[in-house]
This record gives sequence, structure tokens and C-alpha cells, in this order.
Amino acid sequence: MEMNASYTSLVAVGDSFTEGMSDLLPDGSYRGWADVLAGRLAARSPGFRYANLAVRGKLIRQIVDEQVEAAAAMQADVVTLVGGLNDTLRPKCDMGMVRGQLEEAVERLAPACKKLVLMRSPGRNGPVMERFRPRMEELFTLVDELANRHGALVVDLYGAPALGDPRLWDVDRLHLTEEGHRRVAEAVWQKLGLPAENDWQTPLPAGVSPRWTTRRVDDLRFARRHLAPWIGRRLTGRSSGDGRVGAQFSAELGKAFWVTPEDDRAPGPVATWRRVEGAR
Repeated sequence: MEMNASYTSLVAVGDSFTEGMSDLLPDGSYRGWADVLAGRLAARSPGFRYANLAVRGKLIRQIVDEQVEAAAAMQADVVTLVGGLNDTLRPKCDMGMVRGQLEEAVERLAPACKKLVLMRSPGRNGPVMERFRPRMEELFTLVDELANRHGALVVDLYGAPALGDPRLWDVDRLHLTEEGHRRVAEAVWQKLGLPAENDWQTPLPAGVSPRWTTRRVDDLRFARRHLAPWIGRRLTGRSSGDGRVGAQFSAELGKAFWVTPEDDRAPGPVATWRRVEGAR
């Protein structure tokens, strides 16, 4: 691996995990690990360009149909692809289809960038994780196979016990907190051959376990605010991403665009970056 490498552009492809939910900023936008990574890369590469095409709720077929071609066309230094996990969480999942779609995505993206980054996604410890673990591990085995075949990098978040800590997950129990996203960004940063700033796998300090009544109240709140709507969307064939496009994708033009910080020395939140005019 090239150490202390330099990268001038990044495109992120995927679902809510890459879009950034549920790390909400004051202006109502989300800041996920990909945005954190982009800000860090921009601080060391003047003129850095970034596009996050990920959309919450997307299945792997939708990611391939709606994001992969646009990402490949941008010819970025780095492309991250994380998808398929939403499929494995469905009651019925055609793993053969997932395999075929993920293979197509990697085959199209690998030749179109200098570094393709894949992931073995993290999972929050608990009963949901245990129920879907066999499907997830089948997906991650495929990720490893495709990476070996196409020379892609794999960030193994699934193999990091610290990321299973419920304290790193939002109240919806599906998405990471700000600290969780920071750790994922650091993991990708190190996999790209850049100097480590900290150990992203360090467990959180031991805490006091919440009381039984507190846990039950949290369970009821979770079921009402998050689980019931999620089940409702599954039953009606709807998705939280219906009608949405990636942060740096123009539905009007049907193509993606770059953004870049106004000040390379202090990039700030990606939501404040300016659009690169005239870029393909």
C-alpha cells in the first residue's frame, strides 16, 4: 500500500450509511463519514473535489441503476461503494440478485478510478444483528472476493467489536452517531495509506448500564418512532429514499457534479462548499 498518498477527488456511492444519517447538522443536512473523510482529504489537497451520490433506503439494484454510471463518469481518484445491506434486511432477499448487482457495480467502478474502496459494514449488537448475520456474512464474503478480483480496498468495520457498541448508534438503531462516523472516516483514511490520527477500534470507556425501566422506555420509543414506520414502508413497497437524489446529483441535468471548499486550509462542513462549475 502506498503510504502518505495524495488524493484530489472522492465520490461516495451507496445508501443511508454513506449519505450520513443520522448525524444531523444545525442547517438540517446530514454529515456522515464520507463528508468527514472529504473534509480531511481537502485539507491536504488544494482544489480537492467531492461528490456524495448516496441516498437513504436504496437497494443494490437502485444503487447500480441510479448512481454507478454517474460515479464512473467522474473518473475520481477514490470511489467508495457500500451497498447491499438494505437488501439483506428485507424479509425476502434474493442473494443471487444481490451478488450479480454488486459484481456489476464493482466491474464498472474499478476501472474508472484509481482506488475503489469497499466495506464490510458494521452492525449494532443485538437481536436484529443476530437474525440477519448469515446474510450479512454472505454479502461480506462476496465483498472480499470482488476486492481480490479487482484490486479494490476493503475496510473491515464488521470485524471491529468497538463499532458494535450501542453508544455509537443513533436512537433509530440503524445509523451511526457523530463519533461512529468519525471512526469510520478514520478507518477509510488509514486504509488509503494516510497517517493514523487515532485508533478507531479503541472501545469506548466502560459506562453505567441503564436501568431496566429506562431500557424498556427506550424500546417503546424506538418501536413507535422508527420500527413501526420502517415496517410500514416495507409492507407498502415504499422507501425513505423515494423521490430523493444524492447531495451532489442534479435530477434536472441527470448527472452528478463536484463541490470544493472555499478555503482549502479550513474546509468546513461539506454543506458550505461551492459547486465546481463546468465540471462533467
